[in-house]
Amino acid sequence: MQRTFGIEEEFVLLDPHTLTAVDRAPEAIAALSGARGAVGKEFFPSQIEYASPIFTSADDALDAVWAFRRSLAAWAGAAGLVAAGTGTPFRTGPRPEISADVRYAHIADDIAGVTPDHQINGLHVHVGIPDAESGVRASNTLRVWLPTLLALSSNSPYWHGEDTGFDSWRAIHSRRWTTYGAPPFFRDAAEHEEARRALRGIGATSDPGTINWNVRLSARYPTVEVRVFDAQLDPRSSVALAAITRALVASADLSTDPQARERPSEAMDLTDAALWHAARFGVGATLVHPFSGRVLPAREVLQVLGERIRPQLVDRTERELVDELLRRAGRDGSGAARQRRAGASGLGALARLYRHELADAGNVTGLSA
Repeated sequence: MQRTFGIEEEFVLLDPHTLTAVDRAPEAIAALSGARGAVGKEFFPSQIEYASPIFTSADDALDAVWAFRRSLAAWAGAAGLVAAGTGTPFRTGPRPEISADVRYAHIADDIAGVTPDHQINGLHVHVGIPDAESGVRASNTLRVWLPTLLALSSNSPYWHGEDTGFDSWRAIHSRRWTTYGAPPFFRDAAEHEEARRALRGIGATSDPGTINWNVRLSARYPTVEVRVFDAQLDPRSSVALAAITRALVASADLSTDPQARERPSEAMDLTDAALWHAARFGVGATLVHPFSGRVLPAREVLQVLGERIRPQLVDRTERELVDELLRRAGRDGSGAARQRRAGASGLGALARLYRHELADAGNVTGLSA
């Protein structure tokens, strides 16, 4: 079965000179409302979210994602701003106001002092599932791969104008939520639903949408949602990560790995520590092997990922996108490394990187041709 998928991308609007987040998303949303897919607000009025249509092919996804990014880039250029696909803005304002929304106000009240720092942007991938039992199997399979996926997508090195030393500072921010990281291993859909009910009212978990696991079953759609990824600089990376996610979900029913079938021992479940390690180093040094738990060179773990998903990639475009992403990660590092190389030449060079990579028209059209 060729599973459907959808992509949600979050972007931040920045002042071109200081790269400080600016609250002009309502203007962008109004101007871009005719996009294929949905354009909406996020927690802060400096952020904008694009929710794609449902796709069956990477070619279709690439066309839609690129078309929206091209429109966003054109609007931002005309408005004198930089629109960036980055997990954290380079710099934030002193007293950020949240977007006008009753639900956001309730969340802000719940998370209290965490609110001003919640200026994080992610890439969320939804993959269609026939039922909740399939979703739980997919969640159990995906959970061991989450550190690798985080490292591959890491793209948020800066905060308050400084290099944090982390490749994904967004992931470190996320650890302060009531729930974070790999979901528990679930025996079946009933156990998953029991956990979701039990969490309601604990800490800042007011509804299923505030459960911040890196993988969760959607409460609204027949999908499993992967939320581990930082927002991406370029459209090819976003669609490649979606293809990898779909391939891992497709592999769930075929998996023979004990870790995907048996509840891990709490003493030996290294996933949370491996997520911190991935946030710190990205793909630039070492990663924790998803099954052995050994710390290995990142290129070796990426090779294991590539071998695992390759049989499940459905067409040439998916294979080309994924191969390109894995090859570039091994050679040049993740988006965080690209940001640092640009940032070493000053804010102007970093702004140019954000602008160029947002739509990356030449590479996208070249791949789609």
